[in-house]
Amino acid sequence: MMKAGKLTKGDKVGIISPSTPAPVKFPKRFKRGKAYLESMGLDLVEGCCTNKEQSYRSSTIRDRAEEINEFIRNPEIKAIISTIGGMNSNSLLPYIDYQTLEKHPKIMMGYSDITALLLGIYKKTGLHTFYGPAVVPSFGEYPEMLKSGADYVKNELFAEKKAPYTLEIPDKWTEELIDWHSQDRAKTMVTNEGWKCVRSGKASGKLIGGNLNVMFGFIGTAYFPDLKNAILFIEDSFKDMATEERLFSMLKLHGVFDQIQGLIIGKHEHFDDLGSPFTQEDLLLEVIGDRSFPILANVDIGHTFPSHVFPIGIKVELDADNGDIVFAEKGVH
Repeated sequence: MMKAGKLTKGDKVGIISPSTPAPVKFPKRFKRGKAYLESMGLDLVEGCCTNKEQSYRSSTIRDRAEEINEFIRNPEIKAIISTIGGMNSNSLLPYIDYQTLEKHPKIMMGYSDITALLLGIYKKTGLHTFYGPAVVPSFGEYPEMLKSGADYVKNELFAEKKAPYTLEIPDKWTEELIDWHSQDRAKTMVTNEGWKCVRSGKASGKLIGGNLNVMFGFIGTAYFPDLKNAILFIEDSFKDMATEERLFSMLKLHGVFDQIQGLIIGKHEHFDDLGSPFTQEDLLLEVIGDRSFPILANVDIGHTFPSHVFPIGIKVELDADNGDIVFAEKGVH
């Protein structure tokens, strides 16, 4: 495994738009997100696709890949952070300069559709990548990013918290939707019910995962990592029970549940149960069958806020009975 150096004040950070053209669609929020990152002492460099828009995507596949490669090849850039997710980051996987990144590792962070890039880079190089906030939805929150969310970034990317340590369960969280163009108040926070033990037990392994729906676009390919002895984490957004059955079964058909040591499930933003007489956890257990690994659900990772930063590839310890996730090492050095 490889680790990039931790961030320090004054470091240059490249901003990419590998899918949705968020800076063009949401300029005020993009500006606010950049300002927050700059307040953390970072020097931002906008990628070549920042001001481009082709309907659902920022630019061509080659252009979007080159935007990333330019930052990979630039020795002054210490980290690469995505503006937002989208639908089509998997298109870029054949064109990333993995060889240069392997020789000159740097932090890569994003979530949702960026799962494809994070896992593809991890598979091809062994570099720890970071499932965490993006510029527009997270750092650009109104009136500013949640302090706890910012602290989670500092804990991991700036290495402000020493490993091993147990992740905290936020007291409050939100999935409230407010139109980004007209938002004029902070989102309403609600009491966090905590993390839920779905199947008891303890396990340890390498932390690997991301957005479940995005995995559908490249699982089984040369860009999807080996999950043997892994602690898998999955999360999703705006899906329904029928879709989740398809996606859970996808994992089973690929033999995932025969390989992993444990499973962490993130809060599902605006889940639609379609009036089903069973819960999402019931469905998961039905699909998994007689496998006995521990499962912890309702974890604060992904599309709800605040969200923890999960370094892909680090060793973690999972105690589902007590609702504990322990990061046994850092993702940076």
